[in-house]
Amino acid sequence: MKDNAEDLVLTEKISIKMPDQYLGLITFNRPKEMNPLNWTTVKELKAALESFSNSKDIRVIAFTGAGKAFSAGGDLKAYQELYRDEEAFRGFLHDFRSLNDSIGSVKQPVIALVNGHCVAGGLELMLACDFAYAGQSAKIGDGHSNFGQVGGAGSNVRLPRAILPPKARELLFTGKLLSADEACEWGLVNKVVPDDQLMDAGLEFANMVASKSPLGIGIIKEVCNSGLDMRLEDALQLEVEKVVHYCTHNRDSYEGLIAFSEKRQPKFEGR
Repeated sequence: MKDNAEDLVLTEKISIKMPDQYLGLITFNRPKEMNPLNWTTVKELKAALESFSNSKDIRVIAFTGAGKAFSAGGDLKAYQELYRDEEAFRGFLHDFRSLNDSIGSVKQPVIALVNGHCVAGGLELMLACDFAYAGQSAKIGDGHSNFGQVGGAGSNVRLPRAILPPKARELLFTGKLLSADEACEWGLVNKVVPDDQLMDAGLEFANMVASKSPLGIGIIKEVCNSGLDMRLEDALQLEVEKVVHYCTHNRDSYEGLIAFSEKRQPKFEGR
């Protein structure tokens, strides 16, 4: 993938581009329908994520939506047909879960730049990201229960891990949507910015992370995410093993020490 590449439209459903040297941007591209996530879209999102994760230049990956929505969730019209085939529906949920799991396993930090509505499947994808910034007009919630649906790509599992379980159940049971400020207060998003500054905030974040060691950041992400599903003792041991290997085998750790002693900014290698 080349620096500052033009938009690469995979289909009419998503586009990918590099608005900055270090940021890979994946955009849901069905604005008239509020960017629903059907099976084809999920597969193409996974392919786009993999293309950026394999790039040595990309140090942060971002998701956002075209138009006035991040994603209003699954394609309910498509579900009317998909529900008639249990194995196909299971396959769709498997692929959606695989996409969200991949967001957590890629070495780069992944940020959701939430513009407008982020509901149901959109929330499930946002919850899989490492960070979320929201535009001031964003509306965020689960919403499945409003239409007799039940989330199957992580909302019932990830949401109670992201915020207090009673708050998570409140969103899941009522289907209500939070304002951007409320979502920030509840701990669902990291920062709220004016709508027209959302992309600039993403670029600023990408450049901040890009100044750090990509390998070091990758290890931090791996230990943080893996440790949540381990016993404390096992997570602490994983941390020791990863840190010992990084600090004794990686140039970046030595470069950081030398830069400190020489009173200069370190020059870290790519991944």
